[in-house]
Amino acid sequence: MKLLIVGSTGLVGRHVLDLALADGRIDAVVAPVRHNVASHPKLFAPTVDFERLPNDVDWWRADAVICALGTTMRAAGSQEAFRRVDHDYALAVAELARQHGTRTFVLNSAIGADPPSRCFYNRVKGQLERDLATLDFESLTFVRPGLIGGRRDERRPAERIASIVLRILHPVLPRRLRINPAVRIAQALIDAAIAARPGTHIVGSAELT
Repeated sequence: MKLLIVGSTGLVGRHVLDLALADGRIDAVVAPVRHNVASHPKLFAPTVDFERLPNDVDWWRADAVICALGTTMRAAGSQEAFRRVDHDYALAVAELARQHGTRTFVLNSAIGADPPSRCFYNRVKGQLERDLATLDFESLTFVRPGLIGGRRDERRPAERIASIVLRILHPVLPRRLRINPAVRIAQALIDAAIAARPGTHIVGSAELT
């Protein structure tokens, strides 16, 4: 199996990449990145500019794509810049992969994703899910975690506070509101890509605790 991963340097994406490289069911991994990454016999990591993705390279042709692209409002600096990464880049990747014959797409989305949501973050995620559904992938899966647990490169004070509170309340919280470990999310993404079940599927946060 040939797997294409975008967003492989983020918290969830790093776990996806590590799991994919260790998985005997996956023969080759393509992970387009903005900066050079460590080499591996199974890995091809072309350096790309997500503003100008190449449309004539054969590495777009894969058995499945896992998209873990994402940023934060703080890092992006504006709603427009956030949307460009979380929606436009992800959709462009999906369109190019589909044009080259890829049949399976798996997205790391978010709990509450909904196109008309009053929450900007959830609205963008929902609009991306809606737009991906128009591309006619044979297998399309949306993994919708809640608060993601794990060590990030950048500091996120609000998430850290929320994580502390949720850990304290963990025993009494409904499963869908508990912290979702990044490695569990990554495994769900890998499993969906390999299974390639026909149709559109949602993996909710309760399944990721």
